[in-house]
Amino acid sequence: MIQVLKTSWALLLGIMLLMVGNGVQGTLLGIRGSIEGFSPLQMSFVMSAYFVGFLFGSRMAPEMIRRVGHVRVFAALGSLISAVLILYAAIPDWIVWAILRVLIGFCFAGVYVTAESWLNNAASNENRGQALSLYMIVQMIGIIAAQTLINFADPAGFLLFVIPSVLVSLAFAPILLSVTPAPTFGTTRSMTIVELYNTSPLGVVGVFLMGGVFAAMLGMTAVWGSAAGLSIFEISVFTGAIYVGGLVFQYPIGWLSDKLDRRRLLVALLVIGSASAFAPIVFSLNFPWLVGVAVMIGGIANPVYSLLVAYTNDYLEQDQMAAASGGLLFVNGVGAILGPLGIGWLMGVVGPSGFFLVISALTGLLAIYGIWRMSRRPAPLVADTGPFAPVSPIVSAATVQGVYAELYEQEAQEQAAIDHDAKQD
Repeated sequence: MIQVLKTSWALLLGIMLLMVGNGVQGTLLGIRGSIEGFSPLQMSFVMSAYFVGFLFGSRMAPEMIRRVGHVRVFAALGSLISAVLILYAAIPDWIVWAILRVLIGFCFAGVYVTAESWLNNAASNENRGQALSLYMIVQMIGIIAAQTLINFADPAGFLLFVIPSVLVSLAFAPILLSVTPAPTFGTTRSMTIVELYNTSPLGVVGVFLMGGVFAAMLGMTAVWGSAAGLSIFEISVFTGAIYVGGLVFQYPIGWLSDKLDRRRLLVALLVIGSASAFAPIVFSLNFPWLVGVAVMIGGIANPVYSLLVAYTNDYLEQDQMAAASGGLLFVNGVGAILGPLGIGWLMGVVGPSGFFLVISALTGLLAIYGIWRMSRRPAPLVADTGPFAPVSPIVSAATVQGVYAELYEQEAQEQAAIDHDAKQD
């Protein structure tokens, strides 16, 4: 871990500053939209637009990098992000915001693909998993830290839009001045969505439904908080609690997943998540209890995505994993586009409780589907399953491939050592 920090500290610092900027704009827009008088449905289009841009950006970024190089792509996208963050406040119109969110989603996707490929290239086979795990931890810390900034200025003013713009601009200085060399993109074995579904129906359906849940947490939390009458401080705490839960629960659940039937664990987590999200609908919870709900839904949603990836990989050859990861990310992105729209519409019909109702319904539906899939084919033996890795739906397929490549290499080395010792005996 120390070696990773020595070689990649500039990239990790830059990514953390970028995530602070991204985290601020997501929460801030939800609050500012309420101040501007935008309806939950209008804000759902704004929040959904980010994932439209992100989906296209993640698909197009590798080709952009091949054409003009990492440095130019990185600098150009960074400049656009910084400009968009200022334009939100300059043009308070929800249609304009939606267009700007498409653009900023596209830019952040390209930045992530570039940063992750650089980090993959800088890491060795021995520490690649540590590097990419640290990268994802830094992302979560950045988003959590972003929530504190919301409390330092008036959301109705201009300053909170300027601060993330400055942070994003500063983020690129250490990255562009110290990260070398630029990596290359290799070709991977292709895999259609139909092939992926036939390989793992639960994996495809699961990441689609979880896309809606992630979109709710990333985009609609502040919209719900404003509609529910929470203060700015309470909205920032609630939002931060979601990511704290995702950071804390990921590794214990990962440890369990390597020792239990993953489908049973998945269903159990989804039932708990669905019940947690349903609690604020039927009970009048005070704010500390709402924070507990946020920790639970965040702590379950993030590991569930990783579980779905690990479960899908159990049915794949290693050379299929990059293509499968790309397919899962695409399906997740489609779900993320539709999720906020459903929440915005339902909040317009039933009020703020529509936020929790969608999360509870999506996790509950996936739990039911998981139980049905358990009746369709037996689970692989725990001893035959591959390793679990904490991954996020906002990372690229190359990152997922890098994490799993190292884990499978470690397993192979451990098995070779065991076989060698057995022969010696």
